[in-house]
Amino acid sequence: MAHAVLCVVLTLGLLVAAVHPRLPPLAPETSVAPPGTRAMWLWQRAAPESVVDWAVANSVTTIFAYYDPRAGVTELTRLRALCDDAGIVLDALGGEPAWTTDHSTALAWARAATATGLFRGLHVDVEPYLLPSWDEQQAALVPMLLALLDELARVGPPVELDVPFWLPTVQVGGENLADAVLARVDGVTVMSYRNTATGGNSMIGVADDLLQRAGKAAKPARLGAETQALGDCAYCTFHGGSGSAMRATLSAVDSAAQRYAAFEGIAVHQYDTWMALGG
Repeated sequence: MAHAVLCVVLTLGLLVAAVHPRLPPLAPETSVAPPGTRAMWLWQRAAPESVVDWAVANSVTTIFAYYDPRAGVTELTRLRALCDDAGIVLDALGGEPAWTTDHSTALAWARAATATGLFRGLHVDVEPYLLPSWDEQQAALVPMLLALLDELARVGPPVELDVPFWLPTVQVGGENLADAVLARVDGVTVMSYRNTATGGNSMIGVADDLLQRAGKAAKPARLGAETQALGDCAYCTFHGGSGSAMRATLSAVDSAAQRYAAFEGIAVHQYDTWMALGG
């Protein structure tokens, strides 16, 4: 009897071994940010105490603070200490369209920011499409941007890049630019500047492609919300509305974005104009 059972077990084992197992695909190495997770751009100088008070009151867990190597770091040192006490991550913010071709300046900034010891990572805002030559020289500028990202990655700290939501519409050498960027950075913030949560021309609607690509690349992606005045695009910003109305919209974005594995929360641009909307 035992011999018969053993034969059956061995036979089943051989049958199983002969079939290629259908394993589930690897999950992205990111976790969906819980609703209410916020980041914030801080381009201008501001009292560190006020910045951190606002951040804590608005569930901001990461601040992108502008770093100028020519300025002192006293204020940033105080900001870092307050952020540490509040459990907030501080990243160095910098970038110019000219960095697309001027890599030496970009790398000098990155190394100087790293040397301060104040920042967890580098939050880079380059936007080469703002260069006057973008339309005519896109084919040459795109490889320069990708080379810059490769060089920044070698500096050491994590690199997060601001990207337009339409990045997947650009092709480079038979490759999608969004995929090429995601392969080179540690995360992206999608400038999904709309003042509605869902639908075709909304924060989720315009960012859908990039969120999916980020998930496949196992890279975190934040969605950006604008609070500055944009005279040529009223539906691109929350400026002119109320803080409570913006919170309700962003809450709806949080809910809708939970189905994206890469979703890292919402980054609000920027501190002063966000604060001006009120509580």
